[in-house]
Amino acid sequence: MSSCKDQAAISDVMCFLHEWDQGNKTVRSRMLIDFLAKNTGKTCTELELEFAQVASLFFARLTAWMRLTYMFGTCLDLQLKAVGVFLSANSSHQYMTEFLEVGGVLTLLEILGQDHLKEEDKTKALDLLQIIANAGQKYKELVCESYGVKAIAECLAKSETERTQETAATLLKSLVHGNSKYQIQVFKGLIALLTCISPRAQQLVLQILRSVHPIVKSAHHSIVEPLLNLLRSLHLEVQYEASELITELMQSEVRPALLRSLVAYLKPTKEGIPKHKILEDPLMAKMIESHPVFLQQAAAAKTIRTLAQSSEEISKELLSLRVIHHLLYAMGNQEHADAQRQASLALEHFVRMYPVVEEHVCRAMGTTLFESFMHNAEALHMSMDSIQAEIVRSNEVNISRVLEEQNLDS
Repeated sequence: MSSCKDQAAISDVMCFLHEWDQGNKTVRSRMLIDFLAKNTGKTCTELELEFAQVASLFFARLTAWMRLTYMFGTCLDLQLKAVGVFLSANSSHQYMTEFLEVGGVLTLLEILGQDHLKEEDKTKALDLLQIIANAGQKYKELVCESYGVKAIAECLAKSETERTQETAATLLKSLVHGNSKYQIQVFKGLIALLTCISPRAQQLVLQILRSVHPIVKSAHHSIVEPLLNLLRSLHLEVQYEASELITELMQSEVRPALLRSLVAYLKPTKEGIPKHKILEDPLMAKMIESHPVFLQQAAAAKTIRTLAQSSEEISKELLSLRVIHHLLYAMGNQEHADAQRQASLALEHFVRMYPVVEEHVCRAMGTTLFESFMHNAEALHMSMDSIQAEIVRSNEVNISRVLEEQNLDS
Protein backbone atom coordinates (compact mmCIF):
# COMPACT_ATOMS: atom_id res chain seq x y z
CA MET A 1 0.00 0.00 0.00
CA SER A 2 2.82 2.30 0.92
CA SER A 3 4.59 1.51 -2.30
CA CYS A 4 1.50 2.46 -4.29
CA LYS A 5 1.33 5.80 -2.51
CA ASP A 6 5.00 6.41 -3.20
CA GLN A 7 4.54 5.61 -6.85
CA ALA A 8 1.55 7.92 -7.09
CA ALA A 9 3.49 10.74 -5.41
CA ILE A 10 6.43 10.29 -7.76
CA SER A 11 4.07 10.23 -10.73
CA ASP A 12 2.46 13.50 -9.58
CA VAL A 13 5.88 15.14 -9.22
CA MET A 14 6.97 13.94 -12.67
CA CYS A 15 3.78 15.39 -14.16
CA PHE A 16 4.46 18.66 -12.31
CA LEU A 17 8.01 18.84 -13.64
CA HIS A 18 6.87 17.95 -17.17
CA GLU A 19 4.26 20.72 -17.06
CA TRP A 20 6.98 23.12 -15.89
CA ASP A 21 9.36 22.09 -18.64
CA GLN A 22 6.72 22.50 -21.33
CA GLY A 23 5.05 25.57 -19.88
CA ASN A 24 5.41 29.18 -20.99
CA LYS A 25 5.70 32.22 -18.75
CA THR A 26 1.98 32.24 -17.95
CA VAL A 27 1.93 28.57 -16.98
CA ARG A 28 5.03 28.82 -14.82
CA SER A 29 3.71 31.94 -13.13
CA ARG A 30 0.52 30.09 -12.16
CA MET A 31 2.56 27.14 -10.92
CA LEU A 32 4.72 29.38 -8.74
CA ILE A 33 1.66 31.06 -7.23
CA ASP A 34 0.28 27.61 -6.33
CA PHE A 35 3.67 26.53 -4.98
CA LEU A 36 3.91 29.59 -2.73
CA ALA A 37 0.35 29.14 -1.45
CA LYS A 38 1.02 25.51 -0.47
CA ASN A 39 4.61 25.58 0.71
CA THR A 40 5.52 28.95 2.26
CA GLY A 41 6.87 28.34 5.75
CA LYS A 42 7.48 24.61 5.30
CA THR A 43 10.57 22.85 6.62
CA CYS A 44 13.08 21.02 4.45
CA THR A 45 11.52 17.67 5.45
CA GLU A 46 8.03 18.88 4.52
CA LEU A 47 9.22 20.16 1.13
CA GLU A 48 10.85 16.82 0.38
CA LEU A 49 7.65 15.05 1.34
CA GLU A 50 5.65 17.35 -0.95
CA PHE A 51 7.99 16.54 -3.87
CA ALA A 52 8.47 12.83 -3.19
CA GLN A 53 12.06 13.35 -1.97
CA VAL A 54 13.13 15.03 -5.21
CA ALA A 55 12.43 18.71 -4.39
CA SER A 56 15.91 19.53 -5.67
CA LEU A 57 14.75 18.71 -9.20
CA PHE A 58 12.23 21.55 -9.06
CA PHE A 59 14.63 23.85 -7.21
CA ALA A 60 17.22 23.37 -9.96
CA ARG A 61 14.67 24.24 -12.64
CA LEU A 62 13.52 27.30 -10.70
CA THR A 63 17.03 28.71 -10.20
CA ALA A 64 17.99 27.99 -13.83
CA TRP A 65 14.94 29.91 -15.09
CA MET A 66 15.72 32.81 -12.78
CA ARG A 67 19.34 33.01 -13.97
CA LEU A 68 18.21 33.05 -17.59
CA THR A 69 15.46 35.66 -17.23
CA TYR A 70 16.25 37.95 -14.27
CA MET A 71 17.57 40.74 -16.52
CA PHE A 72 14.13 41.00 -18.12
CA GLY A 73 12.27 40.92 -14.81
CA THR A 74 10.18 37.95 -15.97
CA CYS A 75 8.14 36.78 -12.96
CA LEU A 76 11.15 37.79 -10.88
CA ASP A 77 9.11 38.54 -7.76
CA LEU A 78 7.60 35.04 -7.82
CA GLN A 79 10.96 33.44 -8.56
CA LEU A 80 12.65 35.18 -5.65
CA LYS A 81 9.82 34.33 -3.26
CA ALA A 82 9.96 30.67 -4.33
CA VAL A 83 13.73 30.54 -3.87
CA GLY A 84 13.15 32.04 -0.45
CA VAL A 85 10.86 29.15 0.49
CA PHE A 86 13.75 26.73 -0.10
CA LEU A 87 16.52 28.81 1.48
CA SER A 88 14.53 29.76 4.58
CA ALA A 89 13.29 26.23 5.29
CA ASN A 90 14.61 24.67 8.50
CA SER A 91 17.62 22.39 7.87
CA SER A 92 17.94 23.81 4.34
CA HIS A 93 21.70 23.26 4.08
CA GLN A 94 21.18 21.04 1.04
CA TYR A 95 19.25 23.72 -0.86
CA MET A 96 21.72 26.41 0.22
CA THR A 97 24.61 24.37 -1.17
CA GLU A 98 22.81 23.73 -4.43
CA PHE A 99 21.97 27.41 -4.83
CA LEU A 100 25.55 28.51 -4.21
CA GLU A 101 26.98 25.89 -6.56
CA VAL A 102 25.01 27.30 -9.50
CA GLY A 103 26.12 30.87 -8.81
CA GLY A 104 23.08 31.98 -6.85
CA VAL A 105 24.94 34.66 -4.90
CA LEU A 106 26.26 36.27 -8.08
CA THR A 107 22.76 36.25 -9.59
CA LEU A 108 21.30 38.02 -6.56
CA LEU A 109 24.10 40.60 -6.57
CA GLU A 110 23.60 41.24 -10.29
CA ILE A 111 19.89 41.83 -9.66
CA LEU A 112 20.86 44.65 -7.31
CA GLY A 113 22.75 46.40 -10.09
CA GLN A 114 19.97 46.40 -12.68
CA ASP A 115 18.53 49.92 -12.80
CA HIS A 116 15.40 48.86 -14.67
CA LEU A 117 14.28 46.24 -12.15
CA LYS A 118 11.67 46.98 -9.47
CA GLU A 119 12.76 48.11 -6.03
CA GLU A 120 10.62 45.35 -4.52
CA ASP A 121 12.62 42.71 -6.42
CA LYS A 122 15.90 44.20 -5.22
CA THR A 123 14.60 44.16 -1.66
CA LYS A 124 13.73 40.48 -1.98
CA ALA A 125 17.18 39.75 -3.42
CA LEU A 126 18.69 41.50 -0.41
CA ASP A 127 16.50 39.39 1.89
CA LEU A 128 17.85 36.22 0.27
CA LEU A 129 21.42 37.44 0.62
CA GLN A 130 20.66 38.09 4.29
CA ILE A 131 19.45 34.50 4.70
CA ILE A 132 22.70 33.29 3.15
CA ALA A 133 24.84 35.59 5.32
CA ASN A 134 23.01 34.41 8.43
CA ALA A 135 24.06 30.84 7.68
CA GLY A 136 27.58 31.48 9.01
CA GLN A 137 31.00 33.01 8.51
CA LYS A 138 31.94 31.12 5.36
CA TYR A 139 28.75 32.33 3.69
CA LYS A 140 29.47 35.94 4.65
CA GLU A 141 32.95 35.53 3.21
CA LEU A 142 31.46 34.16 -0.01
CA VAL A 143 29.23 37.23 -0.37
CA CYS A 144 32.24 39.51 0.15
CA GLU A 145 34.46 37.51 -2.22
CA SER A 146 31.78 37.94 -4.89
CA TYR A 147 32.20 41.75 -4.70
CA GLY A 148 29.05 41.82 -2.63
CA VAL A 149 30.02 44.81 -0.49
CA LYS A 150 30.29 47.04 -3.56
CA ALA A 151 27.01 45.81 -5.06
CA ILE A 152 25.06 46.15 -1.80
CA ALA A 153 26.56 49.58 -1.06
CA GLU A 154 25.68 50.87 -4.53
CA CYS A 155 22.14 49.56 -4.14
CA LEU A 156 21.82 51.40 -0.85
CA ALA A 157 23.16 54.62 -2.36
CA LYS A 158 20.94 54.54 -5.46
CA SER A 159 17.74 53.12 -4.02
CA GLU A 160 14.65 55.30 -4.00
CA THR A 161 12.69 53.44 -1.31
CA GLU A 162 13.35 53.29 2.42
CA ARG A 163 12.50 49.57 2.59
CA THR A 164 15.28 48.71 0.16
CA GLN A 165 17.72 51.11 1.82
CA GLU A 166 17.04 49.68 5.27
CA THR A 167 17.37 46.09 4.04
CA ALA A 168 20.69 46.87 2.35
CA ALA A 169 21.94 48.64 5.48
CA THR A 170 21.00 45.69 7.69
CA LEU A 171 22.86 43.33 5.37
CA LEU A 172 26.01 45.47 5.37
CA LYS A 173 25.90 45.62 9.15
CA SER A 174 25.60 41.84 9.41
CA LEU A 175 28.62 41.37 7.11
CA VAL A 176 30.82 43.05 9.74
CA HIS A 177 29.79 40.74 12.58
CA GLY A 178 31.54 37.38 12.69
CA ASN A 179 33.47 38.10 9.51
CA SER A 180 36.96 39.10 10.64
CA LYS A 181 38.51 38.46 7.23
CA TYR A 182 36.40 41.16 5.54
CA GLN A 183 35.54 43.53 8.40
CA ILE A 184 37.85 46.27 7.18
CA GLN A 185 36.59 45.93 3.59
CA VAL A 186 33.00 46.42 4.74
CA PHE A 187 34.04 49.31 7.00
CA LYS A 188 35.74 51.08 4.08
CA GLY A 189 32.69 50.44 1.93
CA LEU A 190 30.53 52.16 4.53
CA ILE A 191 32.91 55.13 4.60
CA ALA A 192 32.63 55.45 0.83
CA LEU A 193 28.84 55.59 1.22
CA LEU A 194 29.07 58.77 3.29
CA THR A 195 29.43 60.72 0.05
CA CYS A 196 26.11 59.48 -1.40
CA ILE A 197 23.36 62.05 -1.94
CA SER A 198 20.47 60.30 -0.18
CA PRO A 199 19.92 61.74 3.33
CA ARG A 200 18.23 58.53 4.50
CA ALA A 201 21.14 56.43 3.23
CA GLN A 202 23.60 58.79 4.94
CA GLN A 203 21.71 58.47 8.21
CA LEU A 204 21.63 54.66 8.00
CA VAL A 205 25.35 54.44 7.19
CA LEU A 206 26.27 56.72 10.08
CA GLN A 207 24.21 54.56 12.45
CA ILE A 208 25.96 51.41 11.20
CA LEU A 209 29.40 52.97 11.53
CA ARG A 210 28.59 53.92 15.12
CA SER A 211 27.54 50.37 15.96
CA VAL A 212 30.40 48.55 14.21
CA HIS A 213 33.25 50.87 15.20
CA PRO A 214 33.73 49.05 18.55
CA ILE A 215 34.07 45.80 16.59
CA VAL A 216 36.54 47.12 14.04
CA LYS A 217 38.40 48.97 16.85
CA SER A 218 40.13 51.40 14.52
CA ALA A 219 39.19 54.20 12.17
CA HIS A 220 40.63 54.80 8.75
CA HIS A 221 41.75 58.40 8.09
CA SER A 222 39.61 58.44 4.95
CA ILE A 223 36.56 58.83 7.20
CA VAL A 224 37.47 62.33 8.39
CA GLU A 225 36.58 64.49 5.38
CA PRO A 226 33.31 62.81 4.28
CA LEU A 227 32.12 62.59 7.88
CA LEU A 228 32.73 66.27 8.59
CA ASN A 229 31.13 67.24 5.28
CA LEU A 230 27.87 65.76 6.56
CA LEU A 231 27.73 68.56 9.13
CA ARG A 232 26.67 70.69 6.13
CA SER A 233 23.51 68.64 5.67
CA LEU A 234 20.15 70.40 5.65
CA HIS A 235 18.76 67.33 7.42
CA LEU A 236 19.08 67.54 11.20
CA GLU A 237 18.94 63.77 11.62
CA VAL A 238 22.05 63.45 9.45
CA GLN A 239 23.84 66.20 11.36
CA TYR A 240 22.93 64.50 14.63
CA GLU A 241 24.25 61.08 13.58
CA ALA A 242 27.44 62.66 12.20
CA SER A 243 28.03 64.48 15.48
CA GLU A 244 27.41 61.29 17.47
CA LEU A 245 29.89 59.35 15.33
CA ILE A 246 32.50 62.10 15.76
CA THR A 247 32.06 61.67 19.52
CA GLU A 248 32.52 57.90 19.18
CA LEU A 249 35.72 58.42 17.21
CA MET A 250 37.33 60.56 19.91
CA GLN A 251 39.00 57.42 21.26
CA SER A 252 40.51 56.51 17.89
CA GLU A 253 43.58 57.55 15.92
CA VAL A 254 41.60 60.11 13.87
CA ARG A 255 40.81 62.28 16.91
CA PRO A 256 43.50 64.95 16.22
CA ALA A 257 42.39 65.34 12.61
CA LEU A 258 38.73 65.63 13.60
CA LEU A 259 39.43 68.29 16.24
CA ARG A 260 41.62 70.34 13.89
CA SER A 261 38.96 70.32 11.21
CA LEU A 262 36.12 71.17 13.59
CA VAL A 263 37.99 74.24 14.81
CA ALA A 264 38.88 75.25 11.25
CA TYR A 265 35.20 75.09 10.21
CA LEU A 266 34.39 77.80 12.74
CA LYS A 267 36.23 80.23 10.50
CA PRO A 268 35.38 79.39 6.86
CA THR A 269 37.71 80.49 4.08
CA LYS A 270 36.66 83.53 2.06
CA GLU A 271 36.06 81.34 -0.98
CA GLY A 272 33.41 79.38 0.90
CA ILE A 273 31.49 82.36 2.26
CA PRO A 274 28.57 83.56 0.10
CA LYS A 275 28.44 87.18 -1.04
CA HIS A 276 26.34 89.74 0.84
CA LYS A 277 22.61 89.91 0.37
CA ILE A 278 21.50 91.61 -2.84
CA LEU A 279 19.30 94.63 -2.02
CA GLU A 280 18.23 92.86 1.19
CA ASP A 281 16.18 90.40 -0.89
CA PRO A 282 14.33 88.12 1.63
CA LEU A 283 14.71 85.10 -0.66
CA MET A 284 18.44 85.71 -1.00
CA ALA A 285 18.73 86.12 2.78
CA LYS A 286 17.05 82.75 3.28
CA MET A 287 19.42 81.10 0.79
CA ILE A 288 22.44 82.54 2.58
CA GLU A 289 21.05 81.49 5.96
CA SER A 290 20.96 77.86 4.79
CA HIS A 291 24.32 77.96 3.01
CA PRO A 292 26.27 74.70 3.66
CA VAL A 293 29.31 76.56 4.99
CA PHE A 294 27.24 78.25 7.71
CA LEU A 295 25.37 75.05 8.52
CA GLN A 296 28.74 73.36 8.97
CA GLN A 297 29.97 76.28 11.10
CA ALA A 298 26.99 75.98 13.45
CA ALA A 299 27.23 72.18 13.64
CA ALA A 300 30.97 72.38 14.32
CA ALA A 301 30.39 74.78 17.23
CA LYS A 302 27.68 72.53 18.66
CA THR A 303 29.88 69.44 18.35
CA ILE A 304 32.84 71.25 19.94
CA ARG A 305 30.67 72.15 22.93
CA THR A 306 29.54 68.52 23.31
CA LEU A 307 33.10 67.23 23.11
CA ALA A 308 34.48 69.84 25.51
CA GLN A 309 31.78 69.08 28.06
CA SER A 310 32.50 65.36 27.82
CA SER A 311 36.22 65.52 28.57
CA GLU A 312 38.63 67.99 30.16
CA GLU A 313 41.41 66.41 28.13
CA ILE A 314 39.59 67.23 24.90
CA SER A 315 38.87 70.74 26.17
CA LYS A 316 42.59 71.36 26.60
CA GLU A 317 43.33 69.95 23.15
CA LEU A 318 40.78 72.34 21.66
CA LEU A 319 42.33 75.27 23.50
CA SER A 320 45.69 74.42 21.96
CA LEU A 321 44.04 74.69 18.54
CA ARG A 322 43.01 78.32 19.10
CA VAL A 323 39.38 77.34 19.49
CA ILE A 324 38.56 80.55 21.45
CA HIS A 325 39.72 82.77 18.59
CA HIS A 326 37.61 80.77 16.14
CA LEU A 327 34.53 80.68 18.39
CA LEU A 328 34.64 84.46 18.76
CA TYR A 329 34.86 84.76 14.97
CA ALA A 330 31.80 82.52 14.54
CA MET A 331 29.90 84.62 17.12
CA GLY A 332 30.37 87.64 14.87
CA ASN A 333 28.80 85.89 11.86
CA GLN A 334 25.58 87.87 11.52
CA GLU A 335 24.69 85.96 8.36
CA HIS A 336 23.72 82.89 10.40
CA ALA A 337 21.96 83.19 13.74
CA ASP A 338 22.36 79.54 14.73
CA ALA A 339 26.11 79.67 14.09
CA GLN A 340 26.29 82.66 16.46
CA ARG A 341 24.14 80.92 19.06
CA GLN A 342 26.06 77.64 18.99
CA ALA A 343 29.42 79.45 19.10
CA SER A 344 28.25 81.51 22.11
CA LEU A 345 27.17 78.40 24.00
CA ALA A 346 30.45 76.63 23.26
CA LEU A 347 32.45 79.67 24.29
CA GLU A 348 30.45 79.95 27.51
CA HIS A 349 31.66 76.48 28.52
CA PHE A 350 35.31 77.44 28.12
CA VAL A 351 34.84 80.81 29.86
CA ARG A 352 33.20 79.25 32.91
CA MET A 353 35.75 76.42 33.05
CA TYR A 354 39.01 78.35 32.63
CA PRO A 355 39.71 81.74 34.31
CA VAL A 356 42.41 82.52 31.74
CA VAL A 357 39.81 82.19 28.97
CA GLU A 358 37.38 84.46 30.81
CA GLU A 359 40.07 87.14 31.09
CA HIS A 360 40.96 87.11 27.40
CA VAL A 361 37.39 86.87 26.15
CA CYS A 362 36.36 89.84 28.30
CA ARG A 363 39.19 91.87 26.85
CA ALA A 364 38.28 90.84 23.28
CA MET A 365 34.56 91.60 23.66
CA GLY A 366 34.68 94.70 25.84
CA THR A 367 33.04 94.96 29.25
CA THR A 368 29.50 95.78 28.11
CA LEU A 369 29.19 92.97 25.57
CA PHE A 370 30.91 90.52 27.90
CA GLU A 371 28.40 91.24 30.67
CA SER A 372 25.56 90.57 28.25
CA PHE A 373 27.32 87.36 27.19
CA MET A 374 27.64 86.10 30.76
CA HIS A 375 24.03 87.03 31.50
CA ASN A 376 22.58 85.10 28.54
CA ALA A 377 25.05 83.59 26.09
CA GLU A 378 22.34 81.88 24.05
CA ALA A 379 20.54 85.13 23.23
CA LEU A 380 23.59 87.36 22.81
CA HIS A 381 23.41 87.32 19.00
CA MET A 382 20.00 89.00 19.06
CA SER A 383 21.35 92.15 20.75
CA MET A 384 24.74 92.33 19.02
CA ASP A 385 25.09 95.23 16.58
CA SER A 386 27.28 95.27 13.47
CA ILE A 387 30.14 97.15 15.16
CA GLN A 388 30.27 94.66 18.04
CA ALA A 389 30.10 91.79 15.57
CA GLU A 390 33.08 93.19 13.66
CA ILE A 391 35.08 93.64 16.89
CA VAL A 392 34.38 90.03 17.88
CA ARG A 393 35.25 88.71 14.42
CA SER A 394 38.54 90.63 14.41
CA ASN A 395 39.78 89.23 17.73
CA GLU A 396 43.37 88.05 18.10
CA VAL A 397 42.91 85.86 21.19
CA ASN A 398 45.54 83.13 21.43
CA ILE A 399 45.01 81.09 24.58
CA SER A 400 47.35 78.35 23.35
CA ARG A 401 50.31 80.72 23.67
CA VAL A 402 49.33 81.59 27.24
CA LEU A 403 48.98 77.91 28.14
CA GLU A 404 52.41 77.18 26.68
CA GLU A 405 53.92 79.99 28.74
CA GLN A 406 52.22 78.69 31.89
CA ASN A 407 53.59 75.21 31.25
CA LEU A 408 57.09 76.60 30.75
CA ASP A 409 56.86 78.55 33.99
CA SER A 410 55.72 75.48 35.88
